[in-house]
Amino acid sequence: MTEQQILDGAEARIQKHRTAEATLRFVDARGRPLGGLEATVRLTRHAFKLGCNAYRLGRLKRPQLGRDYETRFAALLNYATLPFYWGGYEPARDQTRVDALELMADTCARHGIATKGHPLVWHQVYPGWAKRLEDAEVLERLEARVKDIVYRFQGRIEIWDVVNEATVSHRHANAVGRWIKRRGAAACVADALRWAHSSNPEATLLYNDFNVSPAFEKLVGALKRRKAPVHTIGIQSHMHRGTWPLAKAWRVCESYARFKLPLHFTELTVLSGPLKKDHDWHKRRTDWLTTPDGEKAQAHYAERFYTVLFSHPAVEAVTWWDFSDNGAWQGAPAGLVRADMSPKPLYERLATLFHKRWTTNAKATTDRPGKATVRGFFGEHEARATTASGAELKGTFALRPAGPRTLDVAME
Repeated sequence: MTEQQILDGAEARIQKHRTAEATLRFVDARGRPLGGLEATVRLTRHAFKLGCNAYRLGRLKRPQLGRDYETRFAALLNYATLPFYWGGYEPARDQTRVDALELMADTCARHGIATKGHPLVWHQVYPGWAKRLEDAEVLERLEARVKDIVYRFQGRIEIWDVVNEATVSHRHANAVGRWIKRRGAAACVADALRWAHSSNPEATLLYNDFNVSPAFEKLVGALKRRKAPVHTIGIQSHMHRGTWPLAKAWRVCESYARFKLPLHFTELTVLSGPLKKDHDWHKRRTDWLTTPDGEKAQAHYAERFYTVLFSHPAVEAVTWWDFSDNGAWQGAPAGLVRADMSPKPLYERLATLFHKRWTTNAKATTDRPGKATVRGFFGEHEARATTASGAELKGTFALRPAGPRTLDVAME
């Protein structure tokens, strides 16, 4: 399809793939039907994961900035990526930042935000102390690290980017790079996925890569043939040097959807400042600032990009990168909010899309058996009503993509 055809059909696809009609049976606390009830039904939390990395959560030196970061994050998003880079998580041998990560995860839980850990195995952010060890010992410690973290964070983090960018790991001269070069990416990624799975069989495990290419597709195919426990495909889309044509975004979705696994766009970056076509991925800039025109362009493009992804049935999550320009990766002006935590136009656009446009806000009048039909977006819902006697009632229910379409709603 052309870009215009993709956009023209997006709303119809969203209604088809992101909503369903449900028959709700309203009952009182004793299970008796509530006939003639007039209720309002609204979505309180999307099933779709609308996310961002939350790396500055609890780490900002100015308390007010920290509070604003947390508040604005929770007001818009329901999904957060937390940092488990080996060199950062274990800066000294056997000395981890587990307490800080548990605190970050607990803060997210307090706001009802689901969390993902990123990444468990990667050839970069390699711990300095590991450079002095033999490769065999490093790999033993890597396996132990994966198993320990996934087990320790059960209940706090149930989604993991287990391996990152293995299609290019062989270029890196450290124990992880040499391991993948020696055994092959498929064998190593499968091993790491099995390590994680053994520690938490209920966890959702991703393979994540920026290298949208035949090498990536070949690796995913090999993992499936090996019956490795890969549950989701993670696709990066950093656009520091230029934005993707929307037709490319659609083609990527179609290409990876054929593996019959959910797709997560795990690292989405669109700048609100000037593009740097000579950008060096290994250097952080300090001269890269957001501009009014850049913010308008960011909002215009990203609104359409999100629309394309949300309209594709295989996509289950989109994670922006970074939330704020304050301490942003690469020093890039890519945040949803500025360094002072004031919202950029894109923040407001996403709030409008996911909390006003693509949401459930319906009225339901029950028949004598207490039933009413409502079309809603997949996710958590709240129903409220006032009885003839003036009593205020409230109930909740979840509408799931693969769940039942007839649901009891207990109003209390």
